[in-house]
Amino acid sequence: MSTSQLCIIATIAIYLVAMVLVGVYCSRKGGGSSSHEFYLGGRKLGPIVTAMSAEASDMSSYLLMGLPGLAYLSGVAEVGWTAIGLAIGTYLNWLIVARRLRRYSAHLGAITIPGFFSRRYRDQRHALSCIAAVFILIFFIPYTASGFKAIGTLFNSLFGANYHQAMIIGAIVVIGYTVLGGFLAVSTTDLIQSIIMTFALIFIVLFGIQQAGGIEVISANANALPGYLNMTQGFDVTTGQTSTYSALNIVSTLAWGLGYFGMPHILLRFMAIEDDSKLKTSRRIATVWVLISMFIAILIGIVGYSVTKAGKLPFLTTSAESETIIIQLANLLSQHGVFFALVAGLVLAGILASTMSTADSQLLAAASSMSHDLIQDFFGVKLSAKASMITARCTVVGIAIVGIFLAWNPENSVFNIVAFAWAGFGAVFGPLVLFSLFWKRTNKQGAIAGMIAGGLMVFVWKYLIAPIGGAWSIYELLPAFLISSLVIVVVSLATAPPAQEIVDEFEAVKK
Repeated sequence: MSTSQLCIIATIAIYLVAMVLVGVYCSRKGGGSSSHEFYLGGRKLGPIVTAMSAEASDMSSYLLMGLPGLAYLSGVAEVGWTAIGLAIGTYLNWLIVARRLRRYSAHLGAITIPGFFSRRYRDQRHALSCIAAVFILIFFIPYTASGFKAIGTLFNSLFGANYHQAMIIGAIVVIGYTVLGGFLAVSTTDLIQSIIMTFALIFIVLFGIQQAGGIEVISANANALPGYLNMTQGFDVTTGQTSTYSALNIVSTLAWGLGYFGMPHILLRFMAIEDDSKLKTSRRIATVWVLISMFIAILIGIVGYSVTKAGKLPFLTTSAESETIIIQLANLLSQHGVFFALVAGLVLAGILASTMSTADSQLLAAASSMSHDLIQDFFGVKLSAKASMITARCTVVGIAIVGIFLAWNPENSVFNIVAFAWAGFGAVFGPLVLFSLFWKRTNKQGAIAGMIAGGLMVFVWKYLIAPIGGAWSIYELLPAFLISSLVIVVVSLATAPPAQEIVDEFEAVKK
């Protein structure tokens, strides 16, 4: 093994050990001592941790792998509109959802998203929380799998390490600090990971520009590809020609932003901040970070193409290959001496950070759904505080194991896996969160019907309608979100209005 590889391994190993130690520290501090602490950190997060934890848990491996890989292959059209949609969605989520959800959930004493729905609509049978918990498990498993896939790809691309063994080791680390410290550990590590991710993005793009020969060379190479830098066209790697990006495609891609309203692991951060008056600070930090990080991620893909054009890296011709462009650049960086090898190790730790910061949040949200919402609320099993914690931790392990099996095929695309899970959460929970917070006429029947309709439509559109092609091939989140919204309104108006006490509570929280 070369000196550069040893430096990279040492840097990554130190990072992984540090994350586990954070879990141990948070466990001793009380972060995993009770279900309220384990799931929501006792609602004690500060504005900076809230902002960066939310965005780090959001910007999974698609930030450092999916977005650069798509830009590398196809230019700026699809990835650019995706980023714009995500940026708008981020800002609106913090602006219109965060404060109301924090106040409403605290008023109800809800510590999970399914629990919020159940208490909001006085669902004594907990059908709402059961359905919500089931959908969380369904869509978080592939989302978590995408993170584990990224870990395996990282070590396989760098060292030729066995993909499956590397993936399993990474999963064990994520499970370790999540099980030990709960929400506080996850949020604290997310803050650390967001800093590392930022460093990785900035350093690698500067290095890539230098290796490609400068901005002018990069611009010339990109302009030589038809439609590559055109937001209304795009580049088709299979034909080498300009592709068409219509108005319908743009609207469909912008719809990525709708997903934010339904992301349980992000919504939990809103519920956990210590003071809702500090959310304005969090919103500004989060929005700025998202804008900068996505811009740099896309630039890495464009710069990476020029580095390959310069002969410094091999051409990457498939989605699975192109998503390793940042790994390839880091490996190239490591060949310039010990110092740069250590820096490359930190960059690669940033890739791990982007993966782990999302996987840990998803595992925690899924654990809360299983232990708190399904077993205790829906099935009525009375668990002691200790038994509840054991159940939650076992759920983390169980979901991680299933995620590993789903990620077993190294040829799967990180971006595609994330896109499907994102659509699922956005359609199932997004409309209901908005209607629950802003329309007092919404009732339990409408809430249940909307969740089911949104979840089913994601599968129907993805696997039955989209394959027809043409206008039908739009991103499944948009039609599923609209159908869910329509069903909530129609069913709520067609059934009895909510009880007066529910309306009074809505009005009280709104003030």
